[in-house]
Amino acid sequence: MKRLFSEFSIKDVKIKNRICVPPMVIGFGQDGHVSPENVDRYKELAQGGAGLIIQEATCVNSDGLLSVKQLGIWKDDQIEGLKNIVDTVHAENCKIFIQIHHAGVTGISENPICPSPYEYNNFGRSAVGREMTYEDIKSVQNDYIEAARRAYEAGYDGIELHGCHGYLISQFLNKRVNKRTDEYGATPEKFVIEILDGIRKVTPAEFVVGIRLGGFEPTIEDGIHYAKVLDKNGIDFLDVSYGFFSEQEIHVSEGYKYSNAVYAAEKIKKEVSIPVFAVNGINSSEIAEEILNETNVDIVDIGKGILINPDWANYAKEGKDTGKCLNCTKCMWFGQSKVCPGKVIFDKNNK
Repeated sequence: MKRLFSEFSIKDVKIKNRICVPPMVIGFGQDGHVSPENVDRYKELAQGGAGLIIQEATCVNSDGLLSVKQLGIWKDDQIEGLKNIVDTVHAENCKIFIQIHHAGVTGISENPICPSPYEYNNFGRSAVGREMTYEDIKSVQNDYIEAARRAYEAGYDGIELHGCHGYLISQFLNKRVNKRTDEYGATPEKFVIEILDGIRKVTPAEFVVGIRLGGFEPTIEDGIHYAKVLDKNGIDFLDVSYGFFSEQEIHVSEGYKYSNAVYAAEKIKKEVSIPVFAVNGINSSEIAEEILNETNVDIVDIGKGILINPDWANYAKEGKDTGKCLNCTKCMWFGQSKVCPGKVIFDKNNK
């Protein structure tokens, strides 16, 4: 595990190993505010030995929520609770970024916005997004910028813009969703670049700003294009995952032995000069080490493995079995954590 447990830095943020807990919305928020359960959860994750935690998607305005129990960062009075998370994580010698987010048409708003009119039907949700006006765009961009200011004031080591998985930035970047005829349709990355430029004006130069980017948006060629543009415009890291789920076209080299998302991260890493994170299907420390060595990505996201075993990184460092996600067709952890088969097996074997 030589590379997995080597130090890594993003700007001035020194991370003790290459293991990241990626953002996973659990739903402990109270009217957008941090609850004691949130703080306890992040303490447990930080004690697990990972070098970096990226806090779950935290919404930039109340109209962009994906869940009624989602955390928020749209008001200054939310800063105190968020700071409690930061201080708790830092006390365990772990760094923490916060993912800032707007759901757009995929959220729970009664009148959801989208770059252009779009009928969304997925994951049990159905909605028709109304086309954003120029004023809407500027307002939401400002919400992201103000959210970044609050994140800095709360003490986070950096932020991650949520730019994949079908949420608002992903909707802008995916040409099958964004049919605008203005500059935000001709050059969809303009929406993100203007947010990035605005964040740089309200935070210090050393503050880390990255993005979770869809590798297939809708194709790998598009993902690579956006990665290169964002690199050129000063983004600090790329956390590569999937794009707008129902509007992506995935073609991967035959016989590729890792996940499609890791494939995208490997391809993007060859084209950019900044750190790249890989995710999905990394279900053992051996595979994590192998991916770091073979794909040249910089950090691995361990999501479901850490849901099963919050001490995943500590177990890996000690050479112990970390536990394994069984890749159930529908993830049994979320909402039904007591019946997650992988967790049941791990807990039984580690009594």
